Amino acid sequence: MGPSESPKNLLSFFLLPLTLFTVPYLGSSSSDHTNMVYKGCADQKFQDPSGIYSQNLKTLFSTLTSQSSAAKFFNTTAGESQSAISGLFQCRGDLSNDDCKDCVIRLPDVLQKVCGKAIAARVQLGACYMRYEVVGFRQVPSTELLYKVCGSTQASGTGFGDRLDSALGEIAKGVQSGNGFYAGGYESVYVLGQCEGDLASGDCVDCVKSAVERAKSECSTSISGQIYLQQCYISYTYYPNGVPGNSASETGEEDMGTGKRNTQKTVAIVVGGVAGLGFGIACLLFLKSAFKKKREGKRGGY
Repeated sequence: MGPSESPKNLLSFFLLPLTLFTVPYLGSSSSDHTNMVYKGCADQKFQDPSGIYSQNLKTLFSTLTSQSSAAKFFNTTAGESQSAISGLFQCRGDLSNDDCKDCVIRLPDVLQKVCGKAIAARVQLGACYMRYEVVGFRQVPSTELLYKVCGSTQASGTGFGDRLDSALGEIAKGVQSGNGFYAGGYESVYVLGQCEGDLASGDCVDCVKSAVERAKSECSTSISGQIYLQQCYISYTYYPNGVPGNSASETGEEDMGTGKRNTQKTVAIVVGGVAGLGFGIACLLFLKSAFKKKREGKRGGY
């Protein structure tokens, strides 16, 4: 049984159903940064006998990629009037400038390869995305679900739900104080969230809260999940042995650092470890005492 994946039409009802691409995990290497996550392509194509749309799109891509070495987010418009095309890119907030550029410069070729001459398109790679649309193209709400991945490994035992709720709750607080980006570990759960760069703080928080609710309802007891909405996304991963560091580059999906998915493993959630350890020690002391008394009883009977 594989991971649960669910695509949505992107940007508007004109878009084709998404072709599914799954990222094994958001890791630290450049190949992980540039793995395909999902795409959305409008059904309508450019009617471009004069070549003006093609030129505007080329100009747009050139401007966006040129900004990727200095900014994590940039939006602009190329062309004028009815032939104008708007677009933007965004990198994950913890990327270096070099990694951001390396991710973004791949996107124009990917967009043209998978979407052709679509009048609107969006491609999400592991650590960056780009989208464009002709001016006036209908947009979907900021909290529209675009794509989800729920890990196939399920948590068992008690306490996971409460632990996950607490960890996910940190994202909304984090993006509000962190300019739209947050990554961190909380009680063995690693969480990450980001809003589109020009989304107002209050709208960012609302978007992330919607994504959190989606994660709870869509991924339920999965120990990992990724939720992509129109203008924000979140991810979480539970590590039974504790989050391996505090850097967002160390996050992984289910099997840390390997990119593999375990489809059969069930993780038992251990709650109250200190109390459990204390109970175990008490049991050992009791057994030791009982054994001592037994030996003393035998000596008394000689």
